[in-house]
Amino acid sequence: MAAEAPRSLRFRRASRLKTGRDFRQVRQEGERRVQGCLIANWRKLSGPVATSRLGVITSRRLGNAVIRARARRLLREAFRLHQHELALPIELVLVARNSIVGKDTGAVVSDFLTTLRKAGLLKIGTKKSTA
Repeated sequence: MAAEAPRSLRFRRASRLKTGRDFRQVRQEGERRVQGCLIANWRKLSGPVATSRLGVITSRRLGNAVIRARARRLLREAFRLHQHELALPIELVLVARNSIVGKDTGAVVSDFLTTLRKAGLLKIGTKKSTA
């Protein structure tokens, strides 16, 4: 049984959505799904694009800066761990909902994977959750 080559699980600068125009394009042209503690907006990329990109939105309604920063870290970590399980390159915007406050990494990853699975964005045969 041949072992799969290890893949980098880094979340590099090239994997981030940075400009307001990028966020707006994904939200206007892409698809949307609400699941648990997050809202996922995504747009499939065409052409010779090597990696998927992620943007995270946390509203002030979530709470203070500490709570918003934790929500961003949780959402980025869920993407970082499972970025190589995506069936095709996408631009993804994750919006944290109020229910993310107080959740642990496993619960957020579970909602993230459920969202991607229902949207048909995961490769066939990926595990349910590894967090």
